[in-house]
Amino acid sequence: MGALVFSGVTEFAVCCAVLAVAQMVYVTFGFGAGLIAVAGLSLAGLPVRDGVVLLVLVNLPVELRVVATAHRTVRWRSVALVCVGIAVGVPLGTLLLRHGEAAGLLVALGVFLVAVGLAFLLLPARRVIEWPGWVAPVAGSVAGILGAMFATAGPPLIVYFRLAGLSKTAFRSSLMAVFLAITIVRVPSYIVAGLFTVPRLLSALAVAPAVLLGWWLGRRIHVELSEARFRTGVSVALTLFGALLLLRFAGSGS
Repeated sequence: MGALVFSGVTEFAVCCAVLAVAQMVYVTFGFGAGLIAVAGLSLAGLPVRDGVVLLVLVNLPVELRVVATAHRTVRWRSVALVCVGIAVGVPLGTLLLRHGEAAGLLVALGVFLVAVGLAFLLLPARRVIEWPGWVAPVAGSVAGILGAMFATAGPPLIVYFRLAGLSKTAFRSSLMAVFLAITIVRVPSYIVAGLFTVPRLLSALAVAPAVLLGWWLGRRIHVELSEARFRTGVSVALTLFGALLLLRFAGSGS
């Protein structure tokens, strides 16, 4: 498979499976693709840089599709304010990554996600907070910092939109609108940096059937899930992702 980034048929098959699962979770809930895909592709043997670029390439059409079909449910004002915060947070996160100590923040983030996920499971199902306008850019700033430091921008946005009392479709489409905006910014920067190479572009086409399968499964699951089960799924996912971050830190520290 010399024209692709995969070292062989086995690695290609495992990467297809990982991307199918990542897209299924992403289309079902509106988050989780990055954590699942980057970790899974790395474990499959794919270099991290190849995995990150591949994920951008396969996420873009999925994000465009979901946002386009559900654009009427997107909370565009909140999304715009969140994106303003992200634009501020990314440079700050980059500075912290370069000059600060990231390990402690990673542990705090993992503990926070586990605690919030468990709290959501115990909260009344219809617990809603009327966020003041300034909260959206603050959530975006924190997301930008975390995204720059750990490539994990989702947690504060998940908490923000989850407690805003959105329906499952509005929750998913609003999150994906934010991630789509981030992807659109990343694409030209990746082009300038020369990251979109021919082997990576061909590899994205090669895994497209697996990505489409994940999209189809995620769409079916999202439609079938009741609002209550969707909220439970979000809470469980937050708890699991927090535990994965703690395991990631434990593994890096050993």
